[in-house]
Amino acid sequence: MALTRTHMDRFEASMPRLEAIAYRLLGSASDAEDAVQDTFLRWQAADIDRIEVPEAWLTKVLTNVCLNQLTSARARRESYVGQWLPEPLLAGDPMLGPAETAEQRESLSYAVLTLMERLSPNERVVYVLREAFDYPHRKIAEILDITEASCQQLFHRAKQHVARGKSRTEIDEAAARRIVEEFLAAATSGQTEPLVRLLTSDAIAIGDGGGKVPARTKPFEGALAVAKFMRGLFKPSKAKRDLLGGSAEIHATTANGVPALVVVVDGRVAGVMCLEITDDGIAAFRNQANPDKLERATRQWAATDHGAPLLHAF
Repeated sequence: MALTRTHMDRFEASMPRLEAIAYRLLGSASDAEDAVQDTFLRWQAADIDRIEVPEAWLTKVLTNVCLNQLTSARARRESYVGQWLPEPLLAGDPMLGPAETAEQRESLSYAVLTLMERLSPNERVVYVLREAFDYPHRKIAEILDITEASCQQLFHRAKQHVARGKSRTEIDEAAARRIVEEFLAAATSGQTEPLVRLLTSDAIAIGDGGGKVPARTKPFEGALAVAKFMRGLFKPSKAKRDLLGGSAEIHATTANGVPALVVVVDGRVAGVMCLEITDDGIAAFRNQANPDKLERATRQWAATDHGAPLLHAF
């Protein structure tokens, strides 16, 4: 049926929430956009005047679209080259959605998005809708066509799985920048010991190149191994410049609400490294270098004022 202006306005008003839900469920901005577009096509084909609660209808349709994508994504990731990491969203990206509460901020953090890969599709839906969007179990159960008791059990299991990962420390933007600056100073010192002091004993470093750029297939584990890797990573060389296509600027910002380094070459985001901070130090570095997962970050970068770089590197 042809959409009226009222029908269009209603969908457009729901889009920010739908995109934020889809991104948390899928860990991919491009897949989230596709899911919302698919939801719009179903909205366009529906008898909208007979839909009593449009927001609930849209959420249910979107969730089912995402469940289908999650099932196929699992098969794709079995053949993915190297480590898989989510697509990062830079500070200010509207797809980040609500971040007023600690639970909302935690649900979009890079660490938790990565941990959610351990969950079944239904567990992931329940966790996201309950933890990030405060949906009651009754409504989530209706979306998934399960009992409320089953929904509560899924949420309990999901919380347990996610809780097994490291819990990060809440820090503000100024503190995040100080941490990034301190890390960069240590990483470019040419020495390992300053880096080791910043890391937890069981720190890890993970890179996602997607087979498009070089990235280690297994994480570096332990403070010393990670420190040596970081020292080498930030050591200038012609090979790095050739690989990147020029000299890089390194900026401090936040991505998914956590401290991050953004590597920019001629206006193109070539890498986003998210730092997981705990009370004991930096516990993880998750570096997204797959160019397919940095297109949105490049667009967002071009649209914002990011100031002078902290470092001209490589």
